[in-house]
Amino acid sequence: MTLHATISARLLAAGLDPEDTERVVRAALDEDLRYGPDVTSAATAAADAQAVAGVVARESGVLAGLPVGLAVLDAVGIAPTAVLGSLGVPGTEPLRADGDRIAGGTEVLRIRAPLRELLGAERTLLNFLTHLSGIATATRAWADALSGTGCAVRDTRKTTPGLRQLEKYAVRCGGGVNHRMGLGDAALIKDNHVAAAGGIAAAIAAVRAAAPGLPLEVECDTLAQAREALDAGARLILLDNMDLADLRSAAAMARRYPQARLEASGGLRLEAARAVAQTGVDFVAVGALTHSSPALDLGLDLLEDGHGPGLSPAVQRRERGAE
Repeated sequence: MTLHATISARLLAAGLDPEDTERVVRAALDEDLRYGPDVTSAATAAADAQAVAGVVARESGVLAGLPVGLAVLDAVGIAPTAVLGSLGVPGTEPLRADGDRIAGGTEVLRIRAPLRELLGAERTLLNFLTHLSGIATATRAWADALSGTGCAVRDTRKTTPGLRQLEKYAVRCGGGVNHRMGLGDAALIKDNHVAAAGGIAAAIAAVRAAAPGLPLEVECDTLAQAREALDAGARLILLDNMDLADLRSAAAMARRYPQARLEASGGLRLEAARAVAQTGVDFVAVGALTHSSPALDLGLDLLEDGHGPGLSPAVQRRERGAE
């Protein structure tokens, strides 16, 4: 691992594995350089040119991915001191934090760096920030809809290959709760497992014998299956594609089993989130958080003496006020 210790510390503080993050970041940068160096930046920017740039939101949303963005900059040779302010240079640090609600025109990051390196990193930096902020923004909409109900929104394993830890981090930034990270940190018995074991009770017994103490959840399509799973000792039940009446019945049933928790899943829509929560379930599972959330629009603006012609009016006003 070659990331600067300061960047690794920020990743760890965010609950992200530095080695995994560096692997993903370098793979993304390598995609851009697979066919040769950045000819456009080399042709248009002087080798010794320095630049100041701001990452600015073009629309409102929830921010996520700043530590990953810092890893991108570090990987192309832009030192943490260019971003984190450790040289004592005013404004050379993140201006917002992951999880912040931001309005259009908000500057979230200020960078002072060699122009060529900055231009070469721009798209990869923005790809991570826009994608992760989009997930955080969508998650926050669900979390807000569920506020006060006692129900939380959870993600799934329907993630972009290679980006799971980052996408699940973005869910946390938006106020969501992570489901299992992989196949080994929790067990989820689904219909095919039930068929393979010969029944719900047999599947539960098999998993308990193989991995005692591991969190266990059972997917149920009917109330009868939910009762069977609860009777067999399962205490986390995934209620798949049940209507509101069945969810209410399942919640009433589960109250007779100490510590039982319920998770609604299957085609859930944001506009119905509160109604689902009010049936008495503890979680709603929303795969769309990671597989279908639109990117949040952010851009990189080069500044000229602190003022960029393409910079948003809000940022220009803040710059003028700092002079």
